[in-house]
Amino acid sequence: MAPNSLHYFATTKGTFVPDIDPATHTLLLDGFVDRPRTYTLADLKRLPSVSRFHFIECSANNHNATYKTVQASHGAHSNAEWTGVLLSTLLKEAGVQPQGQWVIHEGAENEKGANTIPMNKAMDDVIIAYGMSGEPVRPNNGFPLRAVIPGYEGIFNTKWLRHIKVVDQYQLNMNDFGHLRQDAVGAALNMQWGPKSVILNPSGAMKLPGAGWYEITGLAWSGRGKVAKVEVSTDAGKTWQVADLKNTPNPKSDVRFGLMWNWDGNDHLIMSRTTDDQGLTQPTRQQQAKALGLPYTDQYAFSGLNNSIMAWQVAKDGSVTNGYGAISDIT
Repeated sequence: MAPNSLHYFATTKGTFVPDIDPATHTLLLDGFVDRPRTYTLADLKRLPSVSRFHFIECSANNHNATYKTVQASHGAHSNAEWTGVLLSTLLKEAGVQPQGQWVIHEGAENEKGANTIPMNKAMDDVIIAYGMSGEPVRPNNGFPLRAVIPGYEGIFNTKWLRHIKVVDQYQLNMNDFGHLRQDAVGAALNMQWGPKSVILNPSGAMKLPGAGWYEITGLAWSGRGKVAKVEVSTDAGKTWQVADLKNTPNPKSDVRFGLMWNWDGNDHLIMSRTTDDQGLTQPTRQQQAKALGLPYTDQYAFSGLNNSIMAWQVAKDGSVTNGYGAISDIT
């Protein structure tokens, strides 16, 4: 779990962090509901609460050959303990009408960031969060309220939340980075993260001092459930070994993994892959292309949230560099 001061955040397009007085801030819930209501922060804190660990990850985590470090490739990702009220509690209190099939979240920034999620997700595990790892949600991360949409692309987690509207159809929203999703396939590929992992040590720009034993460590997660297994390969995917999980997996939350490796001082391509409790396994870029029926070339770029395997090249001198493009097709 990242300290709150180090939790990644993204500012909205052409805007600033709103200066919000929590004593006067309100959250309006309306649309296709029987009982529209405006909540104060005090109102929300009187309702039953939950505290759950979830990651938030931006679609910018889309590694390519230019990224030299894990910070560059995966830096827009953090895990925190979020405390607040389940959105389902508010929706049940409001009484959702039959035509209410989608939910819009709107923030208070001047760009009016907003996103639409399906009702089944809204009634599942969405948190209207006022707490973040034992503190109030910090201003950069949406004080005093933010939507936490577990497993979804980071930009769905609307900050400075002020309005929730139940609607009867998908709304073409311009959210705070101007992403537009115009079709069902595009929306599906850019909503929910698949199983994913990344090796943190050794990784790009590091150097191993000499042959011998090292623990390969990293993080694994899935936007669709719990991490069930993490495997590590030190021979470009020819063989895989099951890594140790260092903490108990939680749904849509980070797990640290580790595997002891006796480096022989030769060139190696190391990588990791996650399998979640839904039976999904982190793919290579080649496997992504095959699943979508697309031709694969070295220039292939996935059109959705990229959860493909990232490799690191360990050279004979111990230097570690990006192994992008060096992975053979793993079947």
